[in-house]
Amino acid sequence: MRPQALIVGAGAGLSASLARLLAAEGYALALAARNVEKLAALSAETGASLHACDASDPAAVAALFAAIPAPEVAIYNASLRLRGPVVSLDPAEVRRALEITAFGAFLTAREAAARMEAAGCGTILFTGASASVKGFPGSAPFAMGKFALRGLAESLARELHPKGVHVAHIVVDGAIRGAGRPDPGDDSTLCPDAVAAEYLRLIRQPRSAWSHEITLRPWVERF
Repeated sequence: MRPQALIVGAGAGLSASLARLLAAEGYALALAARNVEKLAALSAETGASLHACDASDPAAVAALFAAIPAPEVAIYNASLRLRGPVVSLDPAEVRRALEITAFGAFLTAREAAARMEAAGCGTILFTGASASVKGFPGSAPFAMGKFALRGLAESLARELHPKGVHVAHIVVDGAIRGAGRPDPGDDSTLCPDAVAAEYLRLIRQPRSAWSHEITLRPWVERF
């Protein structure tokens, strides 16, 4: 039986690179997103099953995990970026951003951890951003969500590593190239396939040398 992998918040760019790489490595894939129609081509390419899911809804996340085999790998890639001066932000929209970026990660990790603890193994990976470690003006909701995500990942690493479950947070500190951001030809943006390769490296890390956080950045980014 093939190992199972789940990507929550699947879409183009990094998620697609992750799906293709994991499929090539022999994983049976489940892709979850609010809008699964956009994933039809990726599903056909990778053989992934598609699952409509609002990651911020506890019942929806529980139903997602009930519908798929227990995953050996769970990747949380969902977020909602909300920009604007703090005085003009809509509180309801800010709450929604936090629910998707951080609360959904908790719900996903909770379901994944219950299954992985029972198996005594597994990997949970969280996609962070520059905003996980530094807040920028006009981007308070995104920083709030990503800081919370990082704290969740660190806490879970300490809780679950002794139980055989590897938890890691990936700080993607830079722009990922894609359809709307073509390759500039000088490696000043992150190649999504290269980022995906680092996720696979985390999945394969031996337990004696687990990372709980890595930072990926192109050479143009300032530390």
